[in-house]
Amino acid sequence: MITADEMAVVDANAEALGVPRKQLMESSGNAVARVVRELTDEGDRVAFVCGRGNNGGDAFVTARFLDDREVTVHLLGRPETISTDIARENWDALVTAEYDVRTVSDSRALDLGGPDLVVDAMLGTGVTGALREPEATAADAIGALDCPVVAVDVPSGVDADTGEAAGVAVDADHVVTFHDMKPGLSNLDAEVTVADIGIPEAAELFVEAGDLQRLGRDPQSHKGDHGEVLVVGGGPYTGAPALAAQAALRAGADLVRVACPESVAREIQGYSENLIVRPFDADRLTPDVVDAVLALAADHDVTVFGPGLGSDDATLDAVEQFLFAYQGTAVVDADALQRVPDVETEATLLCTPHQGELRKMGGETDEDWRTRMDLVESFAADLGHTLLVKGAYDVVSDGETTRVNRTGNPGMTVGGTGDVLAGAAGALACVLDPVDAAALAAYANGTAGDRVVDRQGYGLVATDLVDELPAALRGEAE
Repeated sequence: MITADEMAVVDANAEALGVPRKQLMESSGNAVARVVRELTDEGDRVAFVCGRGNNGGDAFVTARFLDDREVTVHLLGRPETISTDIARENWDALVTAEYDVRTVSDSRALDLGGPDLVVDAMLGTGVTGALREPEATAADAIGALDCPVVAVDVPSGVDADTGEAAGVAVDADHVVTFHDMKPGLSNLDAEVTVADIGIPEAAELFVEAGDLQRLGRDPQSHKGDHGEVLVVGGGPYTGAPALAAQAALRAGADLVRVACPESVAREIQGYSENLIVRPFDADRLTPDVVDAVLALAADHDVTVFGPGLGSDDATLDAVEQFLFAYQGTAVVDADALQRVPDVETEATLLCTPHQGELRKMGGETDEDWRTRMDLVESFAADLGHTLLVKGAYDVVSDGETTRVNRTGNPGMTVGGTGDVLAGAAGALACVLDPVDAAALAAYANGTAGDRVVDRQGYGLVATDLVDELPAALRGEAE
């Protein structure tokens, strides 16, 4: 089962893995043609009602596989407004080969004749809400016919995730959907065929450029809409919390504050004028100040907990006390990780250990990434939290969903890169679920490192990654 948004990510990831969208469209069109042939006889009349996106493009391909049927292809709108190159290429192929193609400039004049079957290819899974013109009138015209209707991917006007329609929609008898079942299709009174179109399993396993589609902003956004992050750290170390906080800002958080011992507050503030420091009255995190930190954390969307705290016994007791009482979302990093398995908490935790820290937590690892993936998935299920285990291949799992990230390079063994990752994960966890936030943070952090090394070679420092995060999250080429 896969949602419409997730399907868009997988499509883009398949392309990033080297499977062109045009190839997927060819497979999709062939799959629809197989169903149409099953429902019709040689010589039957098949009318296609097509939109100007890739859903219509799938149908243009389908028409080429039905030369033993009497096919008419009705395009809703002008050919020059077809929205993608691959759909336009497949339309042009029909025109050049002199198929019966018809441009519908006024949907009220749509004349489908008396077909034996209609193919609805107006809108795909990426379009929601009530049908507009010309699709609404076309849907009514399809509904007025007394013949079977085959929908491409989803009936136009139906939300693929819910199966509901906001207004008029195509009432399909058959749906040919691609790669995996969409949640809403099971609610329809229609036969559903799930067609394998050649998307590799890796498109769902590996984090690729398609995952960047999870990010977006409403043009009417206000300060705070994209998250407020509290970094709790510092004491023995000052650079770690400063790096995490700056990374959270670069990864898109609107406001980031650092809760740290008063003894190092001025030093941490000195790293950047962008940091907001909230000191507590101690030389390091201790049980005496946990209540104050909890009160501050409650006013934030996500807490990044651990950078630079150190491993003093009193500090680790305070870590345990904080995690026990905290009920929000936290990214847990560095020395704080070792107390996670000992705490029963209602908090949502995203833990970011390297493999040595994973072993201290009680988990197992392996040199082979596939074996390590299975071990991490099993430990995450036992732990009840999301893990982002850092390595040459980063493994992300909550025990059910598991992703693998392959960006990054040996230059990132330098100190501080994990703090940058934790901060980026904190920002992304404000707007995404923990697995997606962890996967995308790992991808962006590794991509940032790759950009630096491609430009200047090894010898990068952690602050280089902070500066590259925005470009990495936009998917910009070097």
